[in-house]
Amino acid sequence: MLPNFLQTALWSYDLKKMTKNRYKNLIITQILNFGDWQQLQWLLQNYSAKEIKKVLKNPARGMWRADVINYWEKIFNIRIAKSKVLKALWPPYAK
Repeated sequence: MLPNFLQTALWSYDLKKMTKNRYKNLIITQILNFGDWQQLQWLLQNYSAKEIKKVLKNPARGMWRADVINYWEKIFNIRIAKSKVLKALWPPYAK
């Protein structure tokens, strides 16, 4: 079971039905997008930098804010393909 303090980052999910391994990509995405300091600390204690970078390098479609994905790209010193970033943005990138 996930700790209750993650609920604000995972507001539309039932934490009692989630496990940190099965829902890893969603949990990492939501906490990086919307998490507070306590949630970020939990994330870093429960997932390796390698796991977090993998989620960032393969961002879920329509799940990321542009400012957030750019910030974490810099923090983790990674490059995400522009085509992947554009597909990952919410609201969708306007051409």
